[in-house]
Amino acid sequence: MKTLYDVQQLLEEYGVLVHVGKRKWDIELMAIELDNIYRAGVLDQRTFLNAKMILNREHEYEERQEREKKADKS
Repeated sequence: MKTLYDVQQLLEEYGVLVHVGKRKWDIELMAIELDNIYRAGVLDQRTFLNAKMILNREHEYEERQEREKKADKS
């Protein structure tokens, strides 16, 4: 698992489809759902941590994009 798409596919295996409309919000909701699946005991720790790392990386990227966009407007 290396990409956000891979995490989406993992969540789909558990019946979780996420599409809120804004990529950052999708990532945040995916992280919540991933936490719930892990707490339920159906996901092993290694897979969970790998998926969380990907989500964190993508979320940070989106945050950076927003900051740069705001800085360009100034």
